[in-house]
Amino acid sequence: MITIIEATTKKQITDYVKFPFTLYKNNPYWVPPLIADELETFDKTKNPAFENAEAYFYLAYKDNKIVGRIAAIINWDEVNNQQKKKVRFGWWDVIDDVEVTKALLEKVYELGKKNKLEHVEGPIGFSNLDKVGVVTEGFDYKGSMITWYNFPYYKDHLEKLGFTKEKEYFESTFSFSNVDATPYIKASELIGRRYGLRAITFTKTKDIIPYVDEMFDLFNASYAKLASFVAIPEKQKEYFKKKYIPFVNPEYIIFIVDANNKLIAFSIVMPNFADALQKAKGSLFPFGFYHLLQAKKHSKEVLFYLIGIDPEYQNKGVTAIIFKQYYKVFKEKGITKCIRTPELEENNAIHNLWKNFDPKVDRKRRTYRKEL
Repeated sequence: MITIIEATTKKQITDYVKFPFTLYKNNPYWVPPLIADELETFDKTKNPAFENAEAYFYLAYKDNKIVGRIAAIINWDEVNNQQKKKVRFGWWDVIDDVEVTKALLEKVYELGKKNKLEHVEGPIGFSNLDKVGVVTEGFDYKGSMITWYNFPYYKDHLEKLGFTKEKEYFESTFSFSNVDATPYIKASELIGRRYGLRAITFTKTKDIIPYVDEMFDLFNASYAKLASFVAIPEKQKEYFKKKYIPFVNPEYIIFIVDANNKLIAFSIVMPNFADALQKAKGSLFPFGFYHLLQAKKHSKEVLFYLIGIDPEYQNKGVTAIIFKQYYKVFKEKGITKCIRTPELEENNAIHNLWKNFDPKVDRKRRTYRKEL
């Protein structure tokens, strides 16, 4: 018999966060999150996402053991401002038993129907800066700190229960050592002169902070035309600023400004923390912090986390200026591999940015939809 309970107590939420650690124990491709970060994500007093969204967290039990979890989410900005009558599900993990998945999803359906919503989509988080998608190809590649991993049967469960593909995402890599920077260096000089653009680089994290709000405004403008995009509100900007900026080497953040010092492009690259997080096993103590610090200083792989370009400049070669700066930094640090995080299949502007780097698609993932 399958029993579903809503996780509301501190212990239940902790069990909810820790369940994947049991499910994926010894899996070489799963990258565990930091438990403290996950607990904060689900804390309505700490995560400003709850100002514009509501979420309920459910655990599935069978034979007195936890066998699955799911979050049922409504992003009210999406529902009210974009008129998308959608209930989301995310943070979904389950044993290979479709009946457990079915029982968990019933809770998502209940929330959607109660609020007169029209369809379900998932797995997705509260916003576009959360993790997204079920892995459908590329199960034998290690994940990252900003992606979910799952077993192949997740896709099968959803399709057996009547879900259909909604959005497709690609993850790819390219070798930095194979990149010929000469064309980008020449192009960056030409484009910089033509449009009066210059790069701003950093050596200290504190110097980045004054630009971050403007960066998020540009992020919202850059992706506004994508059908799936929900803008990042003010309080979430502050939250993500505190949560992610400390993980980024300051030299890995590049801003491009015009002649009036207006921000027209930005890029954030992170060290690849996957190995360090696997060693940390969900905790900063006693040795997790050391592993993360070592990765921040010495990782030879980088993760392209966010990039945004003002729509007015998206076809003007601005990425040449960005890459010229990265080329210098990556050379100094001995970077060998560049990893691109999930990008929508329909986001041709992003795909075109990287087409000359000979990227290889390592993994595909998708969200699924079902009418209520």
